[in-house]
Amino acid sequence: MQLSVVIPLLNEEESLPELTQWIHRVMTDNNFSYEVIFVDDGSRDKSWQIIADLHKQFPAVKGLKFRRNYGKSAALNEGFSVAQGDVVITMDADMQDSPDEIPELYKMIAVDGLDLVSGWKKRRHDPISKTIPSKFSNWTTSQITGIKLHDFNCGLKAYKKDLVKSIEVYGEMHRYIPQIAKTAGFYKIGEKVVEHRARKYGQSKFGWERFMKGFLDLTSIMFVSKFGKKPMHLFGTMGFLSFFIGGVITIWLIVEKLLKMNSGEKYRQITDQPLFYIALVAIIVGVQLFVAGFLGELISRNSPDRNTYQVDQQIGIS
Repeated sequence: MQLSVVIPLLNEEESLPELTQWIHRVMTDNNFSYEVIFVDDGSRDKSWQIIADLHKQFPAVKGLKFRRNYGKSAALNEGFSVAQGDVVITMDADMQDSPDEIPELYKMIAVDGLDLVSGWKKRRHDPISKTIPSKFSNWTTSQITGIKLHDFNCGLKAYKKDLVKSIEVYGEMHRYIPQIAKTAGFYKIGEKVVEHRARKYGQSKFGWERFMKGFLDLTSIMFVSKFGKKPMHLFGTMGFLSFFIGGVITIWLIVEKLLKMNSGEKYRQITDQPLFYIALVAIIVGVQLFVAGFLGELISRNSPDRNTYQVDQQIGIS
């Protein structure tokens, strides 16, 4: 199979029939063998029933339904786990991503040899309250990760099959899949300007709070990518430095006292000096950080590799 299209959704009953017909038309015109995997992230409307009806009309349509809402990252992760296409395309279900972009995205992966292609909504149909924070977030992410992309949060992306089978997307990490891919050893990351269409049905499921969550997620993923399997390298180093600084200060205070005693000069008791308590705190913190690193090593080596989500129903998934 050439293509898998993974589409996470939440309460998108109005857009699903039109989106499916559009995808089918694009695939037929380009003679692609394909599957469309809708991942219903706990919808409360008729989305799941519509997916079931679409499966009868279009056998390539498949579906996963979560028992409750887990979030977009969980939906993508489960969609990736069952995708069978050589190239995996992700897009949103709200009709703001154009299926007409699929052939070129497929070519960039299958022919040009890229591991991941991220869409760039260069011209957006969003209010300024969303575009300016989004630009700042993307610029910050690009600077921190070293990946030169303009739109990390674009839902329209293409992946090599090996990539999606090698990564795990959890929490709210879908925004930073390029960084996850880079950490997993997939460095051929490209970008394509894509059409951003005005929303036709429903309303946005994301608010301003996603930018704060995005910053926290970025901090988390940078830590996990560098120290997730070796926390002692971070906490142990910080603990050693803190313990070393506290120890040096303590030794200096002791030596200073002994020298003054030997020369007959007036001196203060070590415990009467504020610097002694700073050194004491540094030593205690150093020990705690070292222990935290040791415990982190034990946890990381015995923790399960994947999250599990409660899939309630399936359609067309073998």
